[in-house]
Amino acid sequence: MNKEQNEGQPAEWHGARMDFREAMSYGDYLGLDQILNAQHPRSPNHNELLFIIQHQTSELWIKLMLHELQAVRRHIREGNLPPAFKMLARVARIMDQLVHAWDVLATMTPPEYTAIRPYLGASSGFQSFQYRELEFILGNKNPALLAVHEKAPDAHAILARELALPSIYDEAVMLLARSGFAIDPARLDADWTGPTRADDSVKAAWLQVYGDTSRHWALYELAEKLVDLETAFRFWRFRHVSTVERIIGFKTGTGGTAGVSYLRKMLDVVLFPELFALRTEL
Repeated sequence: MNKEQNEGQPAEWHGARMDFREAMSYGDYLGLDQILNAQHPRSPNHNELLFIIQHQTSELWIKLMLHELQAVRRHIREGNLPPAFKMLARVARIMDQLVHAWDVLATMTPPEYTAIRPYLGASSGFQSFQYRELEFILGNKNPALLAVHEKAPDAHAILARELALPSIYDEAVMLLARSGFAIDPARLDADWTGPTRADDSVKAAWLQVYGDTSRHWALYELAEKLVDLETAFRFWRFRHVSTVERIIGFKTGTGGTAGVSYLRKMLDVVLFPELFALRTEL
């Protein structure tokens, strides 16, 4: 290219394209204008930006988990397990990522949080509709919690729909039945709007799977992927409790819950009960 052709053109840099006046750029593709301008601290305190970004990025990761888990449920329903295995493994790794994200928030000290807390009002992670959808799709359902989301009709509709659908674990149990295992009809006709309850027939079916893994390898792998997922979820919840206790102690949460005491109770929730109970008998 001669000197005249170079005039008015951006300088070259290792062959990289430099002119994006008529082409989609990285920022365009990712919508960075919207994302990077979505932080609106309400306090004058330096540390509030950390608090906001911590929770915004968590919501993005939850969005991805929901995207994966909805596909997992569809694949289990269709009996197409290999893609479900890959997606379940991905979700477990996302939860690992979220565990380590608490390490960043834990750099916020009690005085730093106290300085921003009055500006949070009654807002709380308890009100996250995506987190509630995540719990619903994993089987930890409670219809009463829909009331929290009545202010946002779209979110309320999503949660009401999810509440009425079989959870991922419900789909796994129905797959056991389609595979010839004797599942109690009452379990197969369960009220999908309630939490997962342990069932002896489901436990017996999984024991058969674990008792002859070569014969039932796909179901065995599904069970272990679900155990990996719940284990990662437990770590995430535990790290949440630990971080909250480190920063606010046993104060009441901004959303009105008992704070750490409430979060500790949530640690006792078991999503896939038979898969953990059977281990004592193996």
